[in-house]
Amino acid sequence: MRFTRILHEQRPRWARIDDEVAHVLDASPIDAFAEGGDSGGARTPRVETTVPLASVHHLPPVVPPVFYAVGWNYRSHVAHGAALGDAKGVVPTRPEVGYRANNALTGHRSPIVVPDGVTGRFEAEGEVVAVIGRRLRRATREEVVDAIVGWTIGNDVSAREWQHADRTFWRSKNSDTFKPMGPWIETDVDPMTQKTTVRVDGEERASFATGDMIFDAADYLVEASRYITVNPGDVLWMGADTTCPIAVGQTVEIEISGIGTLTNPVVAETTPSPEGSPA
Repeated sequence: MRFTRILHEQRPRWARIDDEVAHVLDASPIDAFAEGGDSGGARTPRVETTVPLASVHHLPPVVPPVFYAVGWNYRSHVAHGAALGDAKGVVPTRPEVGYRANNALTGHRSPIVVPDGVTGRFEAEGEVVAVIGRRLRRATREEVVDAIVGWTIGNDVSAREWQHADRTFWRSKNSDTFKPMGPWIETDVDPMTQKTTVRVDGEERASFATGDMIFDAADYLVEASRYITVNPGDVLWMGADTTCPIAVGQTVEIEISGIGTLTNPVVAETTPSPEGSPA
């Protein structure tokens, strides 16, 4: 099953995706999963209306209570980062989560906006994203696997000069629109057997086995839940094998087999004209 959030009649709504149509739902499928899951204890969201998929405005498929992200989770990325001065070249020995900001989220087909002042390397990274459907605290691996409601796609956009200049990732990775996510959540896929492909203007720039990770989602969530309560709707971005340069005027696609393709154009920031001046 595929479900997502769309803008319908000027309101964010949940929808179930079937082929080329979007069925607008009256409730959140993540809430239903959290409350009843496979036991049938929660009411299944009902379809209110159906619209053509091609006509919908895609929103991020979930707005997470907490936005978790991991880094350096592929050995080739560690080596590549070390060569560029982004990392020390040390392969992680334990699964540690980091955080990103919800304001950076944007949906499928929405623009990635390059802020004024960005220079140097501006890059995309294709990542598989775990979407949590049940509360986790001191969870076992089996409990974590059962708690993942589905998987979506993320594009971890980074302004590298800001990343190196600042003490934190506050703007280099968390500026508005720097975290496209979508187009939907796929509930019936094993991401560890899929392939991630990154294209820029239709040209393949990267391709790697999605599951060729140092640690998988269960590793991270078992460790995190020893200290942190993970809640329904939280997401965990799983890192990338490599980075791809992108620039204003280009379109970047992240495809993960079995899930779909996340597409976003790259545009320059436009500064509003002062009141009374020509637009």
